[in-house]
Amino acid sequence: MKTAKVNVLGVDFDAVTPADAVSRAEEILAEPRGESARYVVTPNPEIVRLARRSPEYRNALNAAALVLPDGIGVIYAAKILKKPLRTRVTGIDFASELLGRCAERGFSAFLFGAKPGVAETAAARLAERYPGIVIAGTADGYFADADARATAINAASPDLLLVCLGAPKQELFMAKYAAELNAKLAVGLGGALDLFAGNVRRAPRLMRKLGLEWLYRLAKQPSRIGRMAKLPLFLLGALRERIRKK
Repeated sequence: MKTAKVNVLGVDFDAVTPADAVSRAEEILAEPRGESARYVVTPNPEIVRLARRSPEYRNALNAAALVLPDGIGVIYAAKILKKPLRTRVTGIDFASELLGRCAERGFSAFLFGAKPGVAETAAARLAERYPGIVIAGTADGYFADADARATAINAASPDLLLVCLGAPKQELFMAKYAAELNAKLAVGLGGALDLFAGNVRRAPRLMRKLGLEWLYRLAKQPSRIGRMAKLPLFLLGALRERIRKK
């Protein structure tokens, strides 16, 4: 299934619904292993801003099999640019649905990232949530030797690899090791393992539906105010880009 691309400030997002994204990922998991693992990225405004300053990082994002708009700011920026995306596709919802499909179809998953012990806790909770899911292995995100981590992943030979190292580390890891990883699909998911482990709670459903998850996170972590304050600058950048192209 090919999807239309929408360029938002240099990043080529896939114009998909959440169902489209999961279906495409499931197709990849059902295919034979290729010479290179494919990967999924879920950029928010902060990630797009990083990509604008780093060609290497931007290339890593745009080389992904799926580039999902995780962040209401990306949706607003696309509207400003008169190139609207269909809807927001959050990484955690995408991964949750995909893990359910893995349990149904027998695809294995490897959990990589977060502090020591978090991936193991997440694995146990996912086993309860998705009976029959195959967890091929776990590894924390605190390491000095990335090659050794790649070797451990390859030894487990998972179908799905969740890479939860935070941006830009996770995207650069996937881009660098894609040709070496013995996995069908890798997904960069930031702090998802802490959510799966129950260490962090998501915003109430209504706030998520209204695109206010950022406000819930800010209330829980006031120290995020500096990061949140950059959103208006991101939207201003989209407006400038629209004016420049007129």
